[in-house]
Amino acid sequence: MPERKTLERAARDKRQGKSASTQAGEFVREEIEHVREGKHGVRSTKQAIAIGLSKARRAGVKLPAPKKASTATKRKAEQDNHAGADGHAKSATRARATTKALKRESAKPASRSALSRHASASASKRSAAARSAAAKKAAATKGAAGRSAAAKKAARTRAANRASHAHH
Repeated sequence: MPERKTLERAARDKRQGKSASTQAGEFVREEIEHVREGKHGVRSTKQAIAIGLSKARRAGVKLPAPKKASTATKRKAEQDNHAGADGHAKSATRARATTKALKRESAKPASRSALSRHASASASKRSAAARSAAAKKAAATKGAAGRSAAAKKAARTRAANRASHAHH
């Protein structure tokens, strides 16, 4: 069962009208934290993310399966969404088995460098147009105050970079 704070954050994101993937992000973050704390390991960064998304679906986040996913992935997503809706508990035996298997895996895939590698790899698979559209959407949903703050920060960073270059 996800921690209460994760559920609360996801619920807050939902109230604020944020997308399902933003709500699910809270669960992914929790999963990465668990691996870092040594509660269990994972085989790859992708696996940690998949577990987080699965937990999100089971906690009732309305997250559809990706369009390009394999049949098995789609079936699992479907299954998770149903599990979230029907409200019966997962068997203790099964939960224990899962945890035991994960305990044998490594914590490396949740390291900063691994996450960074994964993010770069995922981004490089997307087209420039898709990345640009995502950035535009992010700017649009920020709101005036957020945009102004971001612009100020960018100006500060530019000024700082200029100053450091002048010395060289």
